[in-house]
Amino acid sequence: MKIAQLAYLYDFYAPLLTPRQRDVWELRYNEDLSPPEIAGRENMSRQAVHDLLRRTERRLYLYEEQLGLVTRFTAEKEKLLALIELLAEAKAEDFNAETAWLRHKRAQTSASDILADILR
Repeated sequence: MKIAQLAYLYDFYAPLLTPRQRDVWELRYNEDLSPPEIAGRENMSRQAVHDLLRRTERRLYLYEEQLGLVTRFTAEKEKLLALIELLAEAKAEDFNAETAWLRHKRAQTSASDILADILR
């Protein structure tokens, strides 16, 4: 769970990190290199790699605490999923007029499109 949470935080806040933090983070988590491998590749000590990764992790949590973008994103995504589920439960016979059913179908498509856009 922690790795998934950190991946979300990184996706949102990577532009706020230094290039060195991003490079080492990506080597560790995207390329799955061990700290000793990163140390050799980046001409750093293993301890320096470990310290940089810990500082970067703390920085990501700090950004989330201050900005709350991941929390807001997750809440909005859950609301959209609930809306899509609710819209999917309706049937044509639930509506008195065909135009109301068509508006419902457009709303359902729109909600699905919005969710797909934010998940990209």
